[in-house]
Amino acid sequence: MEIARVNIFPSNDEGIAAYASITIGNCFVIHGLVLRISKTGGYSLHMPQRKRANGMHVDMVLPLDNETRRMIEEKVFEAYRMFAGEPDARPSR
Repeated sequence: MEIARVNIFPSNDEGIAAYASITIGNCFVIHGLVLRISKTGGYSLHMPQRKRANGMHVDMVLPLDNETRRMIEEKVFEAYRMFAGEPDARPSR
């Protein structure tokens, strides 16, 4: 799987650094990824979610293994770092 493009959209929402979309293999786009600012100063990436009638949130798109999740995170963090001019935008773990 190749992530061909990452688009970053800055946010003014509290606790959210940016929103992102990724293009996979020049044939599939996922919108609504959320780059949250963690309390430790790092970032965490959240998949697109939908709120159910009972108030619970469920992921609409999700990677099925850790390797794929890490690849997506790395691409989005790298794109955000370039966009924001930050020397190190890495996940908070």
